[in-house]
Amino acid sequence: MGEGMAGDIGWQVEVFFDSECPLCSKEIALLRRLDKEDRVRFTDIAQPSFSPPEGLEMEALMDRIHGRLPGGEIIEGVEVFRRLYAAVGFEWAVKPTRLPGISGALDLAYRVFAKNRLKWTGRCDAEVCTVHGADISRAEDGGQ
Repeated sequence: MGEGMAGDIGWQVEVFFDSECPLCSKEIALLRRLDKEDRVRFTDIAQPSFSPPEGLEMEALMDRIHGRLPGGEIIEGVEVFRRLYAAVGFEWAVKPTRLPGISGALDLAYRVFAKNRLKWTGRCDAEVCTVHGADISRAEDGGQ
């Protein structure tokens, strides 16, 4: 379930986020402040009560950001950010991100971030990362 949604009427996108990620939490805090019309449903995957929606695994949710549209369609990566920022009133800033050169650069930058976010946020030591209080082994490719 999303947090803080009064009746969930009118939401445009649900975001599955990791509140234990410092960078992720800062962006979510910004989006919460901008979401004056409750267009975003915020779902924290770090909560003990969280259970992945049908068709998604926790590993995939940790590997990259995911979202869900009101009709049930799952989106991931940069498209989630596009939908989030459009929902809070920044449609004008989202449009250029769909241009071929910009879109490709953003996709690449996000893949690099996602692959390294645990390490960059101090949640890894050598080949072990701590996620939600448990140690996980890192794959050779970085796992994230």
